[in-house]
Amino acid sequence: MTESYGAPVAVVTGASSGIGAATARGLAAAGYRVVLAARRADRLAALAEEIGGLARPLDVTDRAAVQDFAASLDRVDVLVNNAGGAIGADPVATGDPADWRAMYEVNVLGVLQVTQALLPALIVSGAGTVVVLSSTAGFAAYEGGGGYVAAKHGTHALTATLRLELFDQPVRVVEIAPGMVRTDEFSLNRFHGDADRAAAVYRGVDEPLTAEDVADTVVWAVTRPAHVNVDLLVLRPRAQAAQHKVHRTS
Repeated sequence: MTESYGAPVAVVTGASSGIGAATARGLAAAGYRVVLAARRADRLAALAEEIGGLARPLDVTDRAAVQDFAASLDRVDVLVNNAGGAIGADPVATGDPADWRAMYEVNVLGVLQVTQALLPALIVSGAGTVVVLSSTAGFAAYEGGGGYVAAKHGTHALTATLRLELFDQPVRVVEIAPGMVRTDEFSLNRFHGDADRAAAVYRGVDEPLTAEDVADTVVWAVTRPAHVNVDLLVLRPRAQAAQHKVHRTS
């Protein structure tokens, strides 16, 4: 059974927390009916009730589940590929291939699978938008980030290629590449729950980006007139001049 809505529909992956949840709230406020997709059903249900959206538990790395998810929707106007993440901070010499594989699966193949599944509906909409949340890690390497950097370079390459391939279709392809963003879970997950290491990432940094900062940018890009495409927008806090150059007050 498919879901049918009168309002434009936005699908947000990784919507259970952080940038995804903030983006879902922003798009709902902008008039979209938001379909929330993530693995944690309890969090999705609470957010869906808050914003009047639809909760759909989904693992973007599960191709069959993604196909079933797509088949349940009869309209999609916007897709925000937000699901992703970093695992570990080991050097290349000792990095765990399982961590590298997991990062590639969610950051690249997850984006691929969800985009493939929803692209027909986005084209049919007549003014579809695909947003991909990449990272400044997709443009510059740094020590201890090899697996994540490689995955996000893949995310960027996928997005740029998709834009070229859809040049004659009514679908915009937008890439938002945040730098340092402080959320409740990103660094904590990266360091396998080590709160001290996670906190050290932001220590002394005056106002890193927040999830709401990134969400505001996504909503702004999505709500431009249909003929306006924001190809690539790099977003950093003022304190971060480059991936390796961060002003810390202590």
